[in-house]
Amino acid sequence: MSLNIIVLAKQVPDTRNVGKDAMKADGTVNRAALPAIFNPEDLNALEQALKLKDMYPGSKVTVLTMGPARAAEIIREGLFRGADNGIVLSDRAFAGSDTLATSYALSAAIKKIGDFDIIIGGRQAIDGDTAQVGPQVAEKLGIPQITYAEEIINADNGLVTVKRRIESGVETVKGKLPLVITVNGSAAECRPRNAKALQKYKYAAVPSEVAADENKKEFIESRPYLKIGEWTAADVNADLAQCGLSGSPTKVKSIENVVFTAKEARKIENTEEELENLIIDLIANHTIG
Repeated sequence: MSLNIIVLAKQVPDTRNVGKDAMKADGTVNRAALPAIFNPEDLNALEQALKLKDMYPGSKVTVLTMGPARAAEIIREGLFRGADNGIVLSDRAFAGSDTLATSYALSAAIKKIGDFDIIIGGRQAIDGDTAQVGPQVAEKLGIPQITYAEEIINADNGLVTVKRRIESGVETVKGKLPLVITVNGSAAECRPRNAKALQKYKYAAVPSEVAADENKKEFIESRPYLKIGEWTAADVNADLAQCGLSGSPTKVKSIENVVFTAKEARKIENTEEELENLIIDLIANHTIG
């Protein structure tokens, strides 16, 4: 048995370094002002896909992302770790998409891909923290979904067995193929880059990255495995009214970096008297008790 797996991944701004220029006047994130990274929980999702690939020989992993041409870096990172191919949804029509417009564009691309068994993505992206895209993709495709996954145990006889980490503990559930799975950050970390894969795919690129360089273009044309797919809204037959800002009812009012700092600090010695005095003070100011 082999599986066709799609991993939904996103290149996100590193929100740990939010500055005054992090937001544009129209309420969208100024991604050029922040370092771009692979969304952490999407890396957890990629690892679950690669584990399935190891478990079921002949399986294929396709990484799908949406963004400008530079988002191809996400595809390369996937290839370095064991993915088989990737596609970048890149079109100015997708700019400013909220979760609704993003899930619409991704579902349109998945329909174009056509042959899939499992779609895996991170629970949420650190630049939005909504956890909405995965479930919305499942809804638009009309297939089941399993959220908060911590481990995909197996995929036998048309059923996937998944361990979920939820607020009240851990549960094991089964879902019928095809389906969407969103993965928690508590899942296994993604494996590191493979040295051989890094050497093989380091020059992989989407067409727009090499359009102005005839030598690179010729080099990649002679090596089909270096071609990363690049699809526009027209390529996936997307309705432009449901893409980008026009298809996004959610608007961001502001963005800021919140840093928690202690107002005061107190150092105590590791003695019974010091600890007793601390407890008395905490009770007196109603911190405890």
